[in-house]
Amino acid sequence: MLPTEDLRSGAAFARPRAADEPRFRAEARAILERVRAEGDAALLALTLEFDGASLETTRVPSEAIEVTRGALPPALREAIDAAAERLRELSAHQLPVEWYEERDGIRSGEVVRPLRRVGCYVPGGRAAYPSTVLMTCIPARAAGVEEVVVCTPPHPDGSLSAAVLYACAVAGATEVHAVGGAQAVAALAYGTESIAPVDRIVGPGNAWVTAAKAEVAADGLVAIDGLAGPTELVLVADATADPRAIAADLIAQAEHDPLAEATLVSWDEDLIEAARAALERRSKDASRSDVLAASLPRARALLVRDEDQAAEVADAIAPEHLQVITEDAHAFLKRVGSFGAAFLGPHTPVSLGDYGVGSNHVLPTLGTARFASGLRASDFVTVSSVVEATVEGLAAVAPGVVELARAEGLDGHADAVEVRLE
Repeated sequence: MLPTEDLRSGAAFARPRAADEPRFRAEARAILERVRAEGDAALLALTLEFDGASLETTRVPSEAIEVTRGALPPALREAIDAAAERLRELSAHQLPVEWYEERDGIRSGEVVRPLRRVGCYVPGGRAAYPSTVLMTCIPARAAGVEEVVVCTPPHPDGSLSAAVLYACAVAGATEVHAVGGAQAVAALAYGTESIAPVDRIVGPGNAWVTAAKAEVAADGLVAIDGLAGPTELVLVADATADPRAIAADLIAQAEHDPLAEATLVSWDEDLIEAARAALERRSKDASRSDVLAASLPRARALLVRDEDQAAEVADAIAPEHLQVITEDAHAFLKRVGSFGAAFLGPHTPVSLGDYGVGSNHVLPTLGTARFASGLRASDFVTVSSVVEATVEGLAAVAPGVVELARAEGLDGHADAVEVRLE
C-alpha cells in the first residue's frame, strides 16, 4: 500500500492519465441519438434499463420536493442550510459587474446577462449527493438564472434521496427530473416533450455522462462546464505533518471513486513510511470498503529532493485538489501555478471544500487546471460589449479604423465609417 516512486535523481515524471475508452463515446452517442429521436419514451425506457426504475414521468412533483423539509433529521437540514448560505456568500464574490467608460465621444462598456436556463447533473448510484445540488444550483441562482433544472438518477423504486430533494428546494431548483446518465445529458441538450433544452450543462458524472457532455458540446448547441475525470488529490507534506491526518486525507479522497488518484509528495522518507503505516491501520476499519479496495492500490507516494521539486511535481500534475501541510504552506503555494482548489495547513482537510467551505467542489481534473477553473457564478452569465459613438467621437477614431480596414482589404468596413462623415 502506498508504493513510493523516488524522483530525487531527476527521474522522468509523467502525470497519470485516465484510460482512453472510445467505447464510452460510442455508447453515449447511441443514447444521445435515441433520446433525440424518441424523446420521453427513450428516457423512460433507458431509466428502466439502467436504473431498474419504472416511471410514468421523470418530473418530480413540486409537492414531493417540499415535503422533504419535514422528512430529514434537523441536524442534516441545518447542515444543508449552512452549506447553502456559505455558497451564496462565495458566489456573490464571483460575478462580473457592468461598467462604462466615456472618452473623446466614444462610450463603451460591458453588460452582464444571466443565462436563461441551465441544467445541473447530480450523480447517484453509489451515494446521494445533496452537496452537488448546492454546488451547481446556487451559483446559477446567484447569477440570476431563472430556470435551473436538476437531473439525477432514481433508486430502483423510482424515488430520489430526501436529502437531495431538500437540497433542491433550498438551492432554488425550478425543475427536478429523476433521470441520469447520458440520457439526462441528451434531454438537457436537445430537449424532450417534458424537458426543455438548456444553455449550459454543469455537474460531474460517470464516464458515460462525461462522454455525452463532450458529444453535445461538440454539436455546438449547449455549453458545458468541463469534462470530469476521476477525482484527484496531491498532498504535499513535510516533517511537521501528522501521519494519521495524512492517512485520513488519502482515505477521504480514495473513498470517492474506484479510480480516484491520491498522491502524497514529500522530501521526508520517514514521514512517507509513517504515513504508509498509518494508512494500513486506518484502512482496515474504513467504510466503503468496496470502493477503497479498488482505489487505495492506486494511491502512491512520490519522494522528491526538496520543496522546490515538490512544487514542480505538483505543478506538473495540476491536481483537482492540492493539499499543503508544510511549515510554510503559503510560501509553497506561491511556487505552484496550476490547481483546482488549495487547502493549506494542518487544520484544513479537503472535506471542507467538498461541503462548501470556501470552495465549490466541481473542479477541473485530468490536468485541466492548467487552463480551467472550478465552477463559479460567473459561468452562468454572458458578458457583452456595448459601444456608442457621437459624430465627434467617430471623426476622432475614423482615420485609424479606415486605415486598418483598407490594409485588410475590407473596403466595405472603411466605407461604413466614411459615409457617416460625408
